[in-house]
Amino acid sequence: QVQLVESGGGLVQAGGSLRLSCAASGRSIDRYTMGWFRQVPGKEREFVGSISWNVDSIYYANSVKGRFIISRDNAKNTVYLQMNNLKPEDTAVYYCAVDSRTYSMVVTSPSVGYWGQGTQVTVSS
Repeated sequence: QVQLVESGGGLVQAGGSLRLSCAASGRSIDRYTMGWFRQVPGKEREFVGSISWNVDSIYYANSVKGRFIISRDNAKNTVYLQMNNLKPEDTAVYYCAVDSRTYSMVVTSPSVGYWGQGTQVTVSS
């Protein structure tokens, strides 16, 4: 079993930046693709980005491409989401996720093995 704990959320003005962290425990994530998702009340959880186990494949949702950067430090068992030029529409609870499969290229909601508890990001206009 894997436990994922997100941190770094908060309140920021539009145009600002935040860096989310996701610390994994219980198992090494070095063979697993990791992803970030977000959800607002009343809407489905949506894909934000994904980084493969070997960092060869990184994908972003069109809505965040060019503003968000995913990275990982396998030695620290941690994944990061650097969010720049934040917009009010980025307001959501952000969730970290680990793929249920090893050595995949991308993680999507159906393939998620474990979710973090989420961290709130609020962007004011």
